[in-house]
Amino acid sequence: MTTHQGLVGSMWRKSSYSDGGDNNCIEIIDSLPGAVPVRDSKNPEGPALLIPAVAWEAFIRQVKVDWLG
Repeated sequence: MTTHQGLVGSMWRKSSYSDGGDNNCIEIIDSLPGAVPVRDSKNPEGPALLIPAVAWEAFIRQVKVDWLG
């Protein structure tokens, strides 16, 4: 995990599939080369996970397969 000091000024975004509510949302930064920071939108000052970009891409592909069939 990392603190947000290294990510200050970065643009966090929620999933386009988010319902706009405050519950169960994650936010990511998709402009960091080689890694995807992920945080809990309910705790924006808390820690962020740094997930290798390759692992994040594989995760997203699998979610799309599971969700969209």
